[in-house]
Amino acid sequence: MRKARWAAAAAGVVLLVAGCSAEGDAKDAKSKASRSGSSAAPAEAGGSPDAASVTKEISDAATAAGFTEDPSEGLPASLKKCAVSWHADVKKAADPKKSYDATLTALEKGGWKPGRDREQPGSVVRTLKKSVWTLEAGYRGRDSFLFIYFGATVDSAECNKAFNEELAKRQRS
Repeated sequence: MRKARWAAAAAGVVLLVAGCSAEGDAKDAKSKASRSGSSAAPAEAGGSPDAASVTKEISDAATAAGFTEDPSEGLPASLKKCAVSWHADVKKAADPKKSYDATLTALEKGGWKPGRDREQPGSVVRTLKKSVWTLEAGYRGRDSFLFIYFGATVDSAECNKAFNEELAKRQRS
């Protein structure tokens, strides 16, 4: 179960990176980082939030909306500054769909800008952007098999390389 959960999170992260690497915001973020003269990761350059700040924003919004975190295995150390992952324990939420919507509303009030939404029967994925971060919030399944997650990634060459290296390691093992 842990490997399946990590694989799902990793696949989501890779899809996030692949889906947003061509967007203009990535060029803007890289440009800001190079103008600042910093060799730090884009998440730390130009006043952009770091992974700990993004995790806190997600956690604060989700818990205020009625969720508790469902602890997961977490991300590999090589991805800690490039991605964050937060899974909701939907069994403890009074109304998971309402809590999901309230979490997204709180994040938007906190400066996250709505992006593209994708809906299919039984599945909704909303995208939000803030600085160099892209957040995907997913709501999948129904009733007893419901999975809600919030995952965010940094779009940068350094992080894309880290994601690809980690994925290659996982495929070899």
